[in-house]
Amino acid sequence: MTRMPVYILAALLAAAPLSAAAQDRGDRAEARQQERRANGGGGALQNRPDREDRGESGGRRERPSREQSEQSEPRVSMGAAVQRASSGRPGRFLGASNRGDTIVVRWEYPGGRVADIMVDGRTGRVIGER
Repeated sequence: MTRMPVYILAALLAAAPLSAAAQDRGDRAEARQQERRANGGGGALQNRPDREDRGESGGRRERPSREQSEQSEPRVSMGAAVQRASSGRPGRFLGASNRGDTIVVRWEYPGGRVADIMVDGRTGRVIGER
């Protein structure tokens, strides 16, 4: 084979996967647009309180009220609680855990003393230290 047909063959082989990839990308984009239209334009991230939740059996399941969900989930992130507990304290952070409405931050002071600093999960205030 001479060089020219080899170059043409290589160019055709290189272009074929690229065109297939572009077609696949276009199909996926079209599928996402159809899904958005079917969901009312908001996509999967839109909060739709008018839609009902269905359990595994397909029946209706009541959503927890806002008060119940506020009681079960802390409103302060773990990182924010660690920052509140560590501000103005010498030493180093050892770990943190979520215990109900309280986030417990384990802290080691210089000299080796280890303390558990309790932070309210709703307000972010430091409750106390053990």
